[in-house]
Amino acid sequence: MRTATNQRIYNSALIPQHSVLVVALCAMLVAFCSSAQAQPAKKIPHIGYLRFIEVPVYDAAFRQGLRELGYVEGQNIYVEYRFAGGSIDRVAEFAAELVRLKVDVIVAGSTQSIDAARQATQTIPIVFPVTFDPVESGFVASLARPGGNLTGLSTVNPDAAAKRVELMKEIMPRISRLAVLRNPTNSGSQLALKETEAGAKRLSIRLQVLEARSGNELAAAFYAAGTERAQALIVLADALFFAQRNQVVDFGIKHRLPSMFDDAPSVEAGGMISYGANLAELFRRSAVYVDKILKGAKPADIPVEQPTKFELIVNLKAAKQIGLTIPPNVLARADKVIQ
Repeated sequence: MRTATNQRIYNSALIPQHSVLVVALCAMLVAFCSSAQAQPAKKIPHIGYLRFIEVPVYDAAFRQGLRELGYVEGQNIYVEYRFAGGSIDRVAEFAAELVRLKVDVIVAGSTQSIDAARQATQTIPIVFPVTFDPVESGFVASLARPGGNLTGLSTVNPDAAAKRVELMKEIMPRISRLAVLRNPTNSGSQLALKETEAGAKRLSIRLQVLEARSGNELAAAFYAAGTERAQALIVLADALFFAQRNQVVDFGIKHRLPSMFDDAPSVEAGGMISYGANLAELFRRSAVYVDKILKGAKPADIPVEQPTKFELIVNLKAAKQIGLTIPPNVLARADKVIQ
């Protein structure tokens, strides 16, 4: 007679070994799934991209920088784009909105955007792809040690603004009246204007300051330049003037007024000459700052980067349209000549 114990042993022996293995694997799978469900999903970073005015060439350069670092929008990073259309009020509203969305980093692509972003938050990291002088503007404590929640790239170079005046003097040796177009809502333009004034004073050139806060004010500024019989025009860096560059260029051609910019695209659009940093490259480089912050670096400890090279670009076609000959010594120093 079999005992109950023997009966149990006998029955277990009838179970095939592979079935035992399957049961064990299923148990392990259940345990693994339970563990995976207990782990929180990896958070995808959100970037706020704030611009005073949309500038496709620079915005595309920023996206290119992200791609080069392995970021794919919608997969391992989200970007909240906000373009204020040249409105100071809207850029402030958008900055506050990005703060409410609790983005991980704000990329502020113009001086007006930087001002709005830093007023909206003192905790969320802010990266500026370009600004004239972040120290003088009060954005950072120093270039080497920003010290707050802002860092990025700068075009600061005390000699650049004066150099533009010198170039205009080389091209037009008899120039005595020079108009300068600035946007007073851009704090960086005030600093650039000071350097331009210093350069003009050294060369005994009278400076006429033209101001425009919007595209609608450009016509009045141009009228003032004509009234004062300006002989040439220097356009200080601003997203508004970049967006309206065709209007600025057309004014120069119509009134046979040599025009000087700080960015290459404005010369490619028909302006006569530019001297400045490669702004598209700075926007592309700003993605590196975003990457560093997402990986744990603090803006206070990331030095502000300065361009190592300023480009001189000349548009010979534009010069011929207004009856001006560019001296050979200027052409010889040009990084690019548009025929």
